[in-house]
Amino acid sequence: MAQAPIGLFNTLTRRVEEFQPSSPERVVGIYTCGPTVYNYLHIGNYRTYVFEDCLRRAFEFLGLKVRHVMNITDVGHLTSQADEGEDKMELGAAREGKTAWEIADFYTKSFLAESKKLNFLPPHVLCRATDHIPEQIALIRRLEEKGFTFRTSDGVYFDTAKFPGYGRLAGSQARIEGLREGARVQANAEKRSPTDFALWKFSPAGVRRQMEWDSPWGKGFPGWHIECSAMSMKYLGESFDIHCGGVDHIPIHHSNEIAQAEAATGKPFVRFWLHGEFLVVNKAKMAKSAGGFIRLADLEEKGFDALDYRYFCFGAHYRRQLEFSWEALEAAKTARRKLHERAKELLGVRPMMDEKAVGAVASFGGRLADDLDMPGAVARVWTALADLSPAGQRAYLEEADKTLGLRLFEPVADELGGELRALFERYCAARKAKDFGSSDSLREELARRGIRVKDGREGSTWSRI
Repeated sequence: MAQAPIGLFNTLTRRVEEFQPSSPERVVGIYTCGPTVYNYLHIGNYRTYVFEDCLRRAFEFLGLKVRHVMNITDVGHLTSQADEGEDKMELGAAREGKTAWEIADFYTKSFLAESKKLNFLPPHVLCRATDHIPEQIALIRRLEEKGFTFRTSDGVYFDTAKFPGYGRLAGSQARIEGLREGARVQANAEKRSPTDFALWKFSPAGVRRQMEWDSPWGKGFPGWHIECSAMSMKYLGESFDIHCGGVDHIPIHHSNEIAQAEAATGKPFVRFWLHGEFLVVNKAKMAKSAGGFIRLADLEEKGFDALDYRYFCFGAHYRRQLEFSWEALEAAKTARRKLHERAKELLGVRPMMDEKAVGAVASFGGRLADDLDMPGAVARVWTALADLSPAGQRAYLEEADKTLGLRLFEPVADELGGELRALFERYCAARKAKDFGSSDSLREELARRGIRVKDGREGSTWSRI
């Protein structure tokens, strides 16, 4: 379809700006910060990835080509952003009695499997930090040659005082947060400023780390920030269009990426910075460090599909916090099921993009082009379905689902899992034992969770409400 003018909120300028690809071929270069693969991801992490997947799909819907690069952090991410504490990979290895390499492989595979369930388009380049140590060393060498580094007893650091634009992504917040990090832990007294950050960390004397490499400065491992600059520039060039991540990356990780990349190249690093807000539970950010985080598997145990969660994420703009509740997820599940049922009813209809359908598709695209307004786009879907002919609905839904990514015209997996399966089996056992009080109670509980039970001579069966 014809491209609508695209407006995106740029964190760097703090305003919505018209976006056009910088390359002559009109290919949008996007880098998204991927997971640190030391543990399972929680659904708060996946909210950011849903936003990024919709962004890529929206660009393609609006007629642009995309080159999407995502990193896998499998070394260098310390437990403190003040460059103190243990490497999260080594910590995960100690926790599970495996090697750091085994931990990285296991949780990378877990992330990719769950990404498939959420119907994320695979990145064109998925790059692991451990596969790009030479590129990271080369970038640190460039910074060293230009006088932006200094050495301490535990590593090579970037001197933020020598980069005049440091922290502009978040204004004064970056320096404030850096100071707070330094106060929260025993900060490295050899730093020249609390906001200075590690480019290369030395392996502790007398300790053999599982992940360490030779370098011009000694045996050690790269800092977390350097990997993203090195890999994004390798695959997208020294200046590219869009860098995405969560809002928690703004004050430190992304500010540090800008500093080291622009200090090395002397060029603007990224044109547009886009950040997704938190998923919150009881007004608090979901985080692994807080314990008790909710995984995608926990949703599945309660009878939800991963695509129910994807639809749930459409309920708030990516720049607004989204409050999680089981009731809200249940409502998203019901809405997605209704949408899927409508698509199922249209399977025998030949799609026809008539004038009304064309207008409806353009209206949908207009919401996408308005800073990725997914709540507005979904609202347009329901409006269109009430207004279009069956042939127009079929054509419209096929187009809309290219961005929604809900697999509307694919069969729904017709099976129970986890907790719902256990409830149904308890119901069957109660019926067999003629414990009708318990079976009636279990029938009501299953109905509340969207499962209808029917009893017959051959036993009990279930269907979705």
